[in-house]
Amino acid sequence: MKYGRHGGNERRIIKMELPNEVFIENLIFLAYRGSVAHNMYIPNTDPYSIDDIDLMGVFIGPENYYIGLKKIKTTIEKKIEKNGILYDCVYYEIRHFVRLLLKGNPNVLSMLWLEPEHYLLMSSYFKKLLEYREAFNSKQVYYSFTGYAHDQLYKMENYSNKGYMGEKRKRLVEKFGYDTKNAAHLIRLLMMGIEFLHEGRLNVARYDDADILLDIKRGKWSLDEIKDTANIMFNLALMAKNNSKLPDSSNESKAEELVMAIIYDYILLEQSEI
Repeated sequence: MKYGRHGGNERRIIKMELPNEVFIENLIFLAYRGSVAHNMYIPNTDPYSIDDIDLMGVFIGPENYYIGLKKIKTTIEKKIEKNGILYDCVYYEIRHFVRLLLKGNPNVLSMLWLEPEHYLLMSSYFKKLLEYREAFNSKQVYYSFTGYAHDQLYKMENYSNKGYMGEKRKRLVEKFGYDTKNAAHLIRLLMMGIEFLHEGRLNVARYDDADILLDIKRGKWSLDEIKDTANIMFNLALMAKNNSKLPDSSNESKAEELVMAIIYDYILLEQSEI
């Protein structure tokens, strides 16, 4: 088993000017997610690169969505291509975002534990969530992180004719016999979940084990090595859950209090500016 912490603690900081199109209306938060946030971004000049620039945002709906009859989309997805770079963006309405936090969604929970340079827009409204991020800590992360890991494990081997794959990714799958990107996600999710259950904090950017994860992403591990390591880590995750000092569930009442305060203050400010 190759799992362990060693070396490879290079901090890979991505500097680029974002296209204006990523900043949607009523946005209160925007940050890097995915490979950039995980310190695992492989630039498109590398023959093994299949990474886009992934972004996640949070927005607040209009007043009549909360106290009227208006309906809005609570999730917005956009793909924007500029200068040969694809920006894969997802935005959540604030209440939907917090519901996902309460479920321990790994991608959403990560937004509360990023490195400072990975936050691109941070309003005072979102800072209220960040200040109370421990309210979303619970043993629920065991089920969400291992659930997502099982999903990556399945995708890793059952990759044929998947519409989300570009031609370059398909060629790499054919070369290695499995989807190395899913494999890297699998091991990373298990690492992060185990750490969270032990430490009560989410280490989103990978430093000590970044080289291990990048080796997996570049196909340097065999499929058997990936599966053997994952089996060991699933067992470690269960042990971590059983020994964790985290509460059994998130503080839903605190989360509701925060959301109500954020929406109330936002609408009050918006009305005062009309």
